[in-house]
Amino acid sequence: MSLFATIDSNEAATPGAAASQHPRSPWLLAIVFAIAAACSGILLTGVSIWFLGAVALAGLGPAALAFNFHTPAAFVRLFAIGRTACKYGERIVGHRAALLDQVRRRTGLFAAMAAAPITRATSWQLGNQDRLSDYVEDVEDVDYARLRVGIPALVTLTAVVVLLLATAWLGLLALIPILAALVAVVVLLRHAMQRVTEYWATARSRRRSAGRFLGAALAAIVPLKAERSFAQVSSTAFADFASAAAAQFAERRGLAVLDMAASMVGPLATLAVLAAAWHAGGRGETLLVAAFVSFSWLAFGETTGGLSRLVLGRVRECAARQGLEPWNAAASTAATSSLPLATPRHLTLTNVPRRTPDGRSLGATLNLTFEAGRPTALTGASGAGKTTLLKEIAGWIGTDNDGRFTGDGVVLLASRRRALAHLSLHDAAILSDTVRENLFAPDRSEAACWDALAAVELDTRIAAAGGLDAWIDQDVLSLGEAQRLNLARAILSTEPLVLLDEPVEHLDTEQARRILNRVLSRLAERIVIYSSHTAQPALRDIQIAL
Repeated sequence: MSLFATIDSNEAATPGAAASQHPRSPWLLAIVFAIAAACSGILLTGVSIWFLGAVALAGLGPAALAFNFHTPAAFVRLFAIGRTACKYGERIVGHRAALLDQVRRRTGLFAAMAAAPITRATSWQLGNQDRLSDYVEDVEDVDYARLRVGIPALVTLTAVVVLLLATAWLGLLALIPILAALVAVVVLLRHAMQRVTEYWATARSRRRSAGRFLGAALAAIVPLKAERSFAQVSSTAFADFASAAAAQFAERRGLAVLDMAASMVGPLATLAVLAAAWHAGGRGETLLVAAFVSFSWLAFGETTGGLSRLVLGRVRECAARQGLEPWNAAASTAATSSLPLATPRHLTLTNVPRRTPDGRSLGATLNLTFEAGRPTALTGASGAGKTTLLKEIAGWIGTDNDGRFTGDGVVLLASRRRALAHLSLHDAAILSDTVRENLFAPDRSEAACWDALAAVELDTRIAAAGGLDAWIDQDVLSLGEAQRLNLARAILSTEPLVLLDEPVEHLDTEQARRILNRVLSRLAERIVIYSSHTAQPALRDIQIAL
């Protein structure tokens, strides 16, 4: 624990910076500890066998009277203590290094997730709980890949090389069966990797399918039973669960075979070294060195007994990186929007299709022009495509081939529109954090924050709750209060294009009129487009029925 106490205070205060400045040194120290622990374990077994053999030989003659057992006994204690100390050192330093990596990696992953189109299309949530569960699992598998796979694999490879060199020094004859066994294990390892990858993918997809069917069945149990379909839907779910369990069983059986084959390397190498030494004429004391090396192989065999964990860890790491790749790819796309942008005064839509959220066409394409200082209201019944159109304008959904978007004559691709637009959806997300953090305006002054809250008639409520540093969550605010907080975010935003999705849906008519007038007044210099079920004249807004 003293290692944690010696962490530099600046590093503890800014772990992301520490991880970027010293990304390798903690891992190098962890690797050193891991190799030292493995060497101590192998030497402990070898010295113990040598000690027992030397005692047995000395006990057969007068040499027993002069035999010095203190030195080898001290080495046994040294290697035992060293193995324990190095294992704890590896865990402490390795987990510290993993945590520093997590700070750096998760910052990038979550930033990419926030920028990814699939996240924007489903507001502030992933929407698919199976996808969310897989995402969390993938992040964990990547986070601990070095601890579970990287360091153990490096230690195992180092031990093999050292023991092969020691065996070659004793006698090349012993290498023949050892190398044959190692080649067989490598072949079996490659085969196991392929099979386990298939089993893991099958089990994961089947579990996801089973969870989806079972969740749907339990959520709609009454109508499904009324339609006599509950048994069919639930049986499909349980069949998928059974298929996932079968894949896991096949996976574990293959890994058990791999472990069994790997565990045979140690005993086989032990016999091979002793047999080669005996064949070379070694007898009595001359066999002690051979016993040392041979039983070192036996200690190594205990280490390779966990080869299945390395295989499974590697398979999960590869699957996790593949699953996270779409989110990481979004980060490079989002990076293009960081370039300086001109502030357009006009936004023109040309041949933009009208669609439902699931992609169905709603009729003719749209050709519209929006102007700064002339707020525009998109009106229409539910399902008319208002929210979908706002998301398309913001670049959240659709492709660059879906119509043409231009700002003051300059073509605006989706990545550009995402940088220019502030989209407030009607289902406002309230974070479990302070009011200040929930306003999403860290650079705005306290006076500006209070002015925005006053504009949406939320200042008295926030002041009573404890001010900008009061802690709130989704359950603290009503739907109307959450919606007004969302409008305050729009006022505090700096983007030239503001899109408001049904901004006063949960407010009464008079309050909705007052607040909407104030919000549009404060956004008078920007392009403002908002949606509504019914026409709500405010200021000089333009009404467009969809």
